[in-house]
Amino acid sequence: MRFTLILAALALTASPAFAFRSVNGMTVVQTGPQEFAVAYRVVRNETEYWCAAGDFVIRELGLPSKTRLYRASPKPRGAGEGIAFTLDAAAAAPGAGLSTFSAGSDDSVSAGHARGSFCNPFEQLFPFD
Repeated sequence: MRFTLILAALALTASPAFAFRSVNGMTVVQTGPQEFAVAYRVVRNETEYWCAAGDFVIRELGLPSKTRLYRASPKPRGAGEGIAFTLDAAAAAPGAGLSTFSAGSDDSVSAGHARGSFCNPFEQLFPFD
């Protein structure tokens, strides 16, 4: 887990050419075959990270909106830290998902739910990229 977080931190400092800009303007970098990280951004709440993750899965990876997202970074998020996500349930940080919106006990959210519920509809009409 520590290696994944270090890899995510390094990836977020990588060239912007490899970064995806979500509809809400947040930067997402793929860190592995099923892993990606949303970079820290000042004055952003956790749901905006989920918005960026869902947008990345749908628009960048081209996966269906029913694809499940899991938070790979353990809670709580430290000051100045982004959030790492995974598509692999086995790599999820225990209890780190949005359990209020979870379908079952796996603390996952579908990409479509993350994008539809946590992204501003105006941002979806006029994305940053």
